[in-house]
Amino acid sequence: MDPVLWPLALYFVMVVALLGVILGISYVLGEAHRERTTGEPYESGMSLTHSARIRVDVKFYLIAVFFVIFDLEALFVVAWAGAFREVGWSGYLEVLIFIGVLLAALAYLWRIGALDLRGAEPARQVKNSNDPR
Repeated sequence: MDPVLWPLALYFVMVVALLGVILGISYVLGEAHRERTTGEPYESGMSLTHSARIRVDVKFYLIAVFFVIFDLEALFVVAWAGAFREVGWSGYLEVLIFIGVLLAALAYLWRIGALDLRGAEPARQVKNSNDPR
């Protein structure tokens, strides 16, 4: 083995050994709960009222994706504004083209109805066969 790789190999062995020691100590000292409610979700002192499986129309996810995409483009425009003096008029022309493409994409999404949530179904519960309620 190359002498340069010995420290890396030693580090790897030490990490694996430390991981084993930590897992072993937590297994020996940790509590093992066997109660019926141990596996149920618990949030802020409120008990479970219904199944967490909710069907949501895909349009809500599309709106979220569109928001992230247009938010990132806004970040590019803000970065351009910070470098305006360095990029000059050619950079200004490029950002105008960039914003034009963004507006064309927004107009296309609007035209095909991708931003319209009126037809989206509200969230509804999914029947869980394992749920005793």
